[in-house]
Amino acid sequence: MSHSERARPEIVVGVVATPPDHPARAAAQLAADLAGRLAERVDADVRWTVREGWGEVAPRRDGVEALLDDLAQRRTDDRWDVAICLTDLPLHTERMPLVAQSSARRRVAVVSLPALGLRQLRGVRAAVPDLVDRLLTDASDERVASAGRAPAEMASRVAAIHRVVGEGDAGELRWVASRLIGRGRLLIGMVRANRPGRALLGLSKLLVGAFGTAAIGLGNSSVWQLSEGLDGPRLTVIMLIALTGLVAWLIIAHDLWEKPDQETSAELARLFNLGTTLTLTLATAVSYLVLFAGAVLAATLLIDTSVLERALQRPVDFTDYLMLAWLVSSLATVGGAIGSGLEDEETVRAAAYGYHPEPDGWRDEKDG
Repeated sequence: MSHSERARPEIVVGVVATPPDHPARAAAQLAADLAGRLAERVDADVRWTVREGWGEVAPRRDGVEALLDDLAQRRTDDRWDVAICLTDLPLHTERMPLVAQSSARRRVAVVSLPALGLRQLRGVRAAVPDLVDRLLTDASDERVASAGRAPAEMASRVAAIHRVVGEGDAGELRWVASRLIGRGRLLIGMVRANRPGRALLGLSKLLVGAFGTAAIGLGNSSVWQLSEGLDGPRLTVIMLIALTGLVAWLIIAHDLWEKPDQETSAELARLFNLGTTLTLTLATAVSYLVLFAGAVLAATLLIDTSVLERALQRPVDFTDYLMLAWLVSSLATVGGAIGSGLEDEETVRAAAYGYHPEPDGWRDEKDG
C-alpha cells in the first residue's frame, strides 16, 4: 500500500447476511464491487474496506428492531464503522412491506431482499451505497466530505418505494413499498429468495415415479378410451385437482406448514406459508410440464396411429395424443405424490420458506 493510500481515511463497512443462504449469495456479489461503488457515489477520497459476515442461521423473527440491535452489537464487536444486514425475512411496518430501515444512532441498516422483487441484486447495489451515505451523513462522520450536500436518496433509485421517518429514533429512516404493488413484489421476491429451482431438483424422485405411472397409463387402452370422453375444461379441472393435491400432500407429509408462536407472528407465519405454497406450486407446475412433454413424446413413439384408431373406432390426429398425454400426466401426478414420500426429508423441507439448513461453503470473515 502506497503512502498516499495510507494517508486516506479508512471506513470499514460490514455486510452481514442472515440467514447465510440466499442472502449470503447476494452479500458476496454485493461485496465484490461495493468499495468501488462507494468511492463513486459517496466519497472518492476515502479508502473503503468491505467486510462480509454471517448472521444467525435461523434469523430473528421478532421484528426489525431486534435485527438492528443484533447488527449493532456485531458492528461494535468487529469495530466496523457502519454495518448493513441483508435478510430474506419479509418485514413490515404499519402493514406495509418494509424495504429497508436505517438507524443513525446504531450506525446500521437492514435491507429485506424479498421486498425488492425479482431483481434483488440490482436493487441491493442501488440501495446499499445510499444507505451507507445516509448513515455516515446522519452520524456527522468527518471522514466523509459533506460540502453542504444532502445524502443520495434511495427512493429515487429503487422503484415504487418512499421514505418515512421513524418515531422512536431521531436518526431512524424507513423505506416502504405500497400495500398493493409492494405486497405483490414481496411475494414474487419471496419465491425468488426461496429458490424454486432447488425445490424442483429436490423432487426428482417424485418426477421419476410420475414417469413410471405415466408409462403404465399410456399402455392401457381403457385410459385411451377415457381420454376420448373428456374435453379441455374437464381435463383442466382434473389437472388442477392433481396439482393442488400434490402441493397439499407435500406440505402435510413433510410438515412444511408454519404455525404462529412466541417468535413468529401470525402475519409472518401467513407470509411464510404463502411463500412455501407458491414455491411448491411453481416447482410442481414445471414438473408437470416436463411430465406432459415426456408423455406426448412417449405416446407418439409407442402408440401407432392405426392401433389407437382401432381402439377408439375412428380416425385420430395429433390432438388425440395431446389429450391422452394430458390425462395421463394428471393421473401420474397423483401417483407421483406417493413417490414423494421417498424423498429425502432435508431436501423437501428446503422448500419451506421458514426453514434454513446449516450453511455449506460460506465463510464468516471473523472466523478467517
